[in-house]
Amino acid sequence: MKKIVLGVLIVFSLTANAQNNKKVSVKKKITVNTEKKAVVYQVFTRLFGNKNTTNKPWGTIEENGVGKFNDFTDKALTEIKKLGVTHIWYTGVPHHALVRDYTAIGVSNDDPEVVKGRAGSPYAVKDYYNVNPDLAVNPAKRLEEFEALIARTHKNGLKVIIDIVPNHIARKYESKSNPKGVRDFGADDDTSVEYKRDNNFYYIPGQPFQVPTSEHYKPLNGEQNNLIDGKFDENPAKWTGNGSRLAKPDSNDWYETVKINYGIRPDGSKDFPDLPAGFDKKDYKEHAAFWKNQSVPSSWTKFRDIALYWTAKGVDGFRYDMAEMVPYEFWSYMNSAIKTKNPNAFLIAEVYNPNEYRNYIHLGKMDYLYDKVAFYDKLKEVIQGKSLPDPLSDIQHSMADIEHHMLHFLDNHDEQRLASPEFAGTPEKGKPMMVVSATISTSPTMIYFGQEVGEAGNENAGFGSHSRTSIFDYIGVPNHQRWINNGKFDGGQLSESEKALRDFYKRLLNFTIKSPALMGDFKEIQTINRQSTQGYDPGLYSYVRWSASQKLIVVSNFSWITTSHFELKIPSDIIKIWNLKDGTYTLKDQLYGNSKAVLLVVNGEGKVALNVLPSESFLLELQNSGIK
Repeated sequence: MKKIVLGVLIVFSLTANAQNNKKVSVKKKITVNTEKKAVVYQVFTRLFGNKNTTNKPWGTIEENGVGKFNDFTDKALTEIKKLGVTHIWYTGVPHHALVRDYTAIGVSNDDPEVVKGRAGSPYAVKDYYNVNPDLAVNPAKRLEEFEALIARTHKNGLKVIIDIVPNHIARKYESKSNPKGVRDFGADDDTSVEYKRDNNFYYIPGQPFQVPTSEHYKPLNGEQNNLIDGKFDENPAKWTGNGSRLAKPDSNDWYETVKINYGIRPDGSKDFPDLPAGFDKKDYKEHAAFWKNQSVPSSWTKFRDIALYWTAKGVDGFRYDMAEMVPYEFWSYMNSAIKTKNPNAFLIAEVYNPNEYRNYIHLGKMDYLYDKVAFYDKLKEVIQGKSLPDPLSDIQHSMADIEHHMLHFLDNHDEQRLASPEFAGTPEKGKPMMVVSATISTSPTMIYFGQEVGEAGNENAGFGSHSRTSIFDYIGVPNHQRWINNGKFDGGQLSESEKALRDFYKRLLNFTIKSPALMGDFKEIQTINRQSTQGYDPGLYSYVRWSASQKLIVVSNFSWITTSHFELKIPSDIIKIWNLKDGTYTLKDQLYGNSKAVLLVVNGEGKVALNVLPSESFLLELQNSGIK
C-alpha cells in the first residue's frame, strides 16, 4: 500500500473585479496530496452484472434480473482498472430493506408500505453487519461472497469503498448478524420520552406510526401483497429520516427511514463535548486522542464500530450519505478512529452546504466532499446554454484552500445522467465537461458506471424517475449491458460511437492518474483570452497546470456547433514561472496524441495557434526538446 505524502503549496489567485477589471492577488495556502490523482468508479452493484434486458416497470428479479457480486470477475475488474480507475465504490452493499422473501435464511420480510420501489433504497439499511442477499448467488453465504469480492478487487489493483448512511436507517432495522455484544439500534432506548442522549432514535410518545398515503403513489404500484394493509407496527412513532416529526409522515418524506439521534436535542442544542479551539489544525491522531477520554452518545459508538468492522474486512474507505445532517464532532470521532486503523482510508462525504465545507474537512476530518453546489451545477448550466464558462475560474479561486478535498463528478446515482436529454443531451457534449472536471484541480474524479459508454437513463423502472438509472428497482442498463456483452466485458455489442466514447474516457482518466502537473499549480488564462484574443469564442475555456516536471495547457470548447480559430495567449507571468526563453517550443496533445505539431511561440508572452472543433479539448504538454 502506497503511503500518501502531503505537501504544502502557496497559490496566488487572481480574481477579476467586474466593475474596473482590476486584479486582486489573494494568497492562499492549500495542502495537497503530492502523489497522483485518484479516480473513483461508482457502480450500482445490483445493476452492474445484470444481463436481462426485459426492463418491465416494477418487474421482479425473475422478470428483470439482478446482478451479483460474482459478476465482478477478474476480467471485469481488469477492464475497469484499465479505464484509469483507482477505487471502486460498490454502491448498495449493506443489507437494506427490500420486497423479497428471504425468510428461509432467517431474514424477516419488509413491509412494502415502508419500502421505496421493489428492490428497495440502498439508503434504508436494515442490517449493517451483513450485505444485500439479492447480490449473492447463495444468499445464505452472502457475506462470504462479498469478502471474496473485496479480495478479488484488491488482487486486481483496486481499492474498495462502500456506503455508510449515518443519518438514518430502515424503519425495520433488524440485524441477524451482530457481532457478540452488539445490540441493535434502539434496543436499549427509553421510548417514553422524545429525546434522551443515549437513545438511538427520537420518539413521538403516545402516537403510533401511520403509513403515509398519496393519490399519486401506491406501494408496488398497486400489486396485491399480504403485508399491504395500511398498517406498520411502530409504537410510539419515531422521527422520519429527513427530520419529520409527524407520526404520519408525508409521502414525499423519507418515510422508509428513521432518523438517528447523535445527541442533538430537539431544540438544536448539542448534548456532547465541543472540540477544543484550534482543532481544525490538528491531525487525526490528536482528534482520536481527544475523544479517547470523552463520554459520547450511544449512536456514535455504534456507527464507529460498524465502520471498524468493515475496515477490518479490508474495505478501504467509505462514502457517507447526507453527512451534513450529522454533527461534525461525530465525524471527528468516527473518522479519527478509522484513520487510526487505516491512515490511508478514503473518506467521501455528501455535503451540499458550502458554508460548512471547511468544518467537515478540518474539524470532521473528511478527505473529500462532493463539489456539486458550485462546480457541478455551473458546468451543467454551461452545457445547457444557461451560462458561459467564465465563472468556473472564480469558483476555483474561492475553493483554493480546499480544492484538493472537493470531489469532482458529472454523473452519480442521485443526479440526472450526463447523456440524458435533461442534462447534456448527448454523451459527446459531455466531453469538454469531463476534461475540465478531471483536470482543473488536484481533487479526485468520480464517474458512474455506464457514463463512459453514454448511458442516458431512459428506462421507466417503476419507482425510479426518467433520466436517472433507478436505485429502487430491478432494471437493466442498456449501454452498459452492451459493454458487458453477456459477461465477456469486452464491449463487443457497443456501437462505434460508444466504443469511441469509452476510448476517450480511458485516455483522459489514465492521463490524469499519471500526470504530476495535475497535482501542481493552477491558473486560469480565460480572462486574458476572452478580453484580447480575436476569434476566442465565448464557449471556450482555458487554463494552465504545472509542476516541476510537467507543464500543461488545457483548452476545451463547450460549444456544440462552433469551430474556433485563434491564437491562444499564455501570459508573461506564466512564461516567467515556466522559465521559458524567447523562441519556439513543441506542444504535444496528451488526450489523442495528434501527430500534427502544435507550437508555442514565446516573445515575452506565449502564443499557440489552435483550431478547436465543437466539443473538442486539448491537453497540450510542453515537450522537453527545448527551443527549435
